[in-house]
Amino acid sequence: MVETIPMLAPLLGSQDLEKALMYLLCLDEGYPRQMARFSGSTLSALQKQLDRLESAGVVYSQLLGRTRLYRFNPRYPFLKELKALLEKALTFYPEAERRALLMSRQRPRRAGKPL
Repeated sequence: MVETIPMLAPLLGSQDLEKALMYLLCLDEGYPRQMARFSGSTLSALQKQLDRLESAGVVYSQLLGRTRLYRFNPRYPFLKELKALLEKALTFYPEAERRALLMSRQRPRRAGKPL
C-alpha cells in the first residue's frame, strides 16, 4: 500500500481517481483489485472511478479470462496532455512513493526464466 499525497485530487474531484490514473500512467495496465491493493483505496470506490473514466473514453477495458484489465485509451484526444499533467504531478510525489509506483512488479517471474 502506498500513501500518496493528493496533488490532483482537488482538480479531478477524487483522490481515488488520481490514484487510478497514476497507477495506469506508471504501469500501463491494471485490474481494479490490484490497483486498490496497491493504493489503499476500496475496491468499490476504484471501480466506480474506472467506470467513470471508461464512459468518458479516457480508458478502455478488456476481459482477460475473468479479469477486467484497464488501459489508457490511445484514441482519447487529450491523452498526451493528460499524461504530461500526471507526469508533472508525479515529480512532486515523495521519492519512496515514486519508486514504489515505478518499480512495482505485476506478476511473478516465470519458473526457469534467466535473470
